[in-house]
Amino acid sequence: MQDQSMTWTQTYLHDYKEGMGVFAEHMPEVAHQFSQFSQECFKAGELSQKDKQLMALGISIVAQDEYCMIYHTKGCVDQGASEKEILEACGVAAAFGGGAALSQAVTLVQDAYSDLTNNIN
Repeated sequence: MQDQSMTWTQTYLHDYKEGMGVFAEHMPEVAHQFSQFSQECFKAGELSQKDKQLMALGISIVAQDEYCMIYHTKGCVDQGASEKEILEACGVAAAFGGGAALSQAVTLVQDAYSDLTNNIN
């Protein structure tokens, strides 16, 4: 059930974190190794953290992974990606994932972006 003080994106992210917490209780070493690996992959290198988040968003759209779409839309916003950059990443995903990818991009990603940036100002 959604806490009335949380937006729907915050609720999705909270549910993911809770699920990972339960998983980590049962599989602590796997959860730790996955977290370490992910952190290393998303560090700035030749590609910026923003570029990596945009890539991850596109991949999550093609994979039809709603939690990752929201998580990486937040990552894009946190790294300063503009709405236009996010939508361009969605367009590239649609080129690979076809109509199913585009349907996620024009609904879930746009809604998440609006929800995440609506309270910034």
